[in-house]
Amino acid sequence: MFARFAVVAAALLVSATSAVAPVAEERAGCDWTQWGQNAAHTGQLCTGGERDLRLVTHLVVDPFAAQEAAESTSGSYLPVHLPAPLTDGDGNVFVVRKGGSYVGCDPPGSGRPAPCGNDIGNLERETWSLQALHWQRGQLVPQWTFTSDWKPSRIFGKESLFQSAMSEDFVYVPGAGGTVFQLAKSSGRVVARINPFGATVDPVAFASGGLTLDAHGTLFYDVVKSEPTSDGLEDGHGWLVRVSRDRKITTADYRTLVPGAPRPTDLCYQEFTGQRPFPPPPQPDGSPTLPGQLPCLSQRAALSSAPAVGPDGTIFTISRAHDARGGRNYGYVVALNPDLTLKWATSLRGILDDGCGVLVPYGDDPNDCRPGAAPLGVDPYTNLPPAAGVDDSSSASPVALPDGSVVYGTRNVYNGLRGHLMKFDRTGHYLANFDYGWDITPGVAPHDGTYSLYIKNNDYFSDGPYDVTRLDAGLVKEWSYTNTETRTCERLPDGTVSCVDEGNHPNGFEWCISAPAVDRDGTVYGLSQDGNLYVVDSQGHQREKVFLSKTIASAYTPVSLDSRGRVYAQNNGELYVLGSG
Repeated sequence: MFARFAVVAAALLVSATSAVAPVAEERAGCDWTQWGQNAAHTGQLCTGGERDLRLVTHLVVDPFAAQEAAESTSGSYLPVHLPAPLTDGDGNVFVVRKGGSYVGCDPPGSGRPAPCGNDIGNLERETWSLQALHWQRGQLVPQWTFTSDWKPSRIFGKESLFQSAMSEDFVYVPGAGGTVFQLAKSSGRVVARINPFGATVDPVAFASGGLTLDAHGTLFYDVVKSEPTSDGLEDGHGWLVRVSRDRKITTADYRTLVPGAPRPTDLCYQEFTGQRPFPPPPQPDGSPTLPGQLPCLSQRAALSSAPAVGPDGTIFTISRAHDARGGRNYGYVVALNPDLTLKWATSLRGILDDGCGVLVPYGDDPNDCRPGAAPLGVDPYTNLPPAAGVDDSSSASPVALPDGSVVYGTRNVYNGLRGHLMKFDRTGHYLANFDYGWDITPGVAPHDGTYSLYIKNNDYFSDGPYDVTRLDAGLVKEWSYTNTETRTCERLPDGTVSCVDEGNHPNGFEWCISAPAVDRDGTVYGLSQDGNLYVVDSQGHQREKVFLSKTIASAYTPVSLDSRGRVYAQNNGELYVLGSG
């Protein structure tokens, strides 16, 4: 049993000389160690999931969920990024729990009294803790709790992903100032505070996105630091950080990492605002109207993404220009050698041509393309060839595939607030894309000498259908499973479930999967906004459906499995564990 131990994050800084125990590589496929289960983010565990699932236990991980949802524009959406629970074969479970305080606005959504609601000043009142639990006689028993000093970045102004990672002996937790705490799994004791900036915790630096541990115990993560420019703008200076097992730190500066990327002072096209449909009418001489331009600012990582590491040690990361209004359209997929030297970087511009007249009809609807104003195939929001967008509101992370290729889920506005799953080969050449429902780190199922990928495929503008889709290695659809639930449900205090059909969801509910779980048989586990966990087999047939807490427009949510096949799923600020007994 762990010793109970609690510690605050004002722990001492240590030198980078102490040894770190290696990861037990033979366990890597059976422990859920990080975002997407493993360093490649494939989301597949070595075991089969349990059958005949029922609710085993649950605990509150976000006590502010009801207030957060009330502050959203719909009054029922959780605007947070939920981390994946970590599990190992020794019966240990590590979950993130929020604390501190949260001041709701009065009335909700009014912004008063400031700071309140989802204002960044209010979010800074919250705390993020990692709690260790252990399975004992069928119960999850708390062991220790560590409260970090990490806060969401004012650069983003929202709650970004707080995702830990686990090795055989340690758990790594994001800290303030771009630091990471290395904790002993057995006690929560601070072994080290890893700081790429020396001995001082920089108040304007931010550990962004998920932490990634490769099979050798090397840690990778991103840092973004707020830096003012000479003309009064706020830039985001980004680094990819590599920490070896003996805590030697190497960094790669995104400002110089990506060849051909716009420089901070170069101008980037923005997106149109004002009267819709876009784009605006042509110029008097007949030339197309283009949006204004602003400084691109620096390249840096997507703020809620986690680097991936492939089987051959290649590191994949996602870069974009920091400019808030147009920077997402200047993104790159980047591949690095293990020493952080560049292998290749491929722009996400100049690939797509499926805008006006292809995915977007010409017409008078606000979401259409203005008739006569836009050439075939352009993005109506820029009047330029579409760029696959890198959106900071997404936790989508690159996935390193078994054949050395990589996929990344982008986001666009023009194709129905959806995006494209983009695939590149091991040398960075573009291979294929699939128009899909955005914000997904796909699950991967190897089989028959190849592999398939699982994504969510929501049709937002048409109010459905809402699908889980399986793609082959070429991103061609193999099958889709469609959500057909129409009822709004809630679990009552006595454990029973009450449902009503209000007629608001005739075409089903959105899938709120950000990173699905896949078992060894290719069965996929994912969550829907209808409040159910769904289990769908490798042929697209529903195997199980279990209601959790509440039908709510949930934050996009990951699912984890443990080595016994128990399922860890989150809904309405609560973590549910499902198993057969």
